[in-house]
Amino acid sequence: QVQLVESGGGLVQAGGSLRLSCAPSGRTFGSYRMAWFRQTPGKERDVVAAINWNGGSTHYADSVKGRFIISRGNGLNTVYLQMNRLKPEDTAVYYCAADRRSGLATMTTEYDHWGQGTQVTVSA
Repeated sequence: QVQLVESGGGLVQAGGSLRLSCAPSGRTFGSYRMAWFRQTPGKERDVVAAINWNGGSTHYADSVKGRFIISRGNGLNTVYLQMNRLKPEDTAVYYCAADRRSGLATMTTEYDHWGQGTQVTVSA
């Protein structure tokens, strides 16, 4: 059973930083596209940032451009989300996603594997 294991969420004050990590358990994802989504109660799960298989292409939601950075490490097997200058509106459950196809993707339907989610709370 393939699993994505997320870590790094928590409580932070507005203006602070957090770094989320996502690594697979059960196989490697070096050739997979990956992404971070977030969801708040009653809302749809929306893409925050996406990255292609080798890290050469990235996509960011307008609301996080210039503040968040998505990257890959550990032989492309791990994906990170560096979140800077956090705002209260960034509060959400953040999900890591992976898919065996290699190009960028921003829709939930384009990802086959999901993590369990990690809570990020930004206080004013």
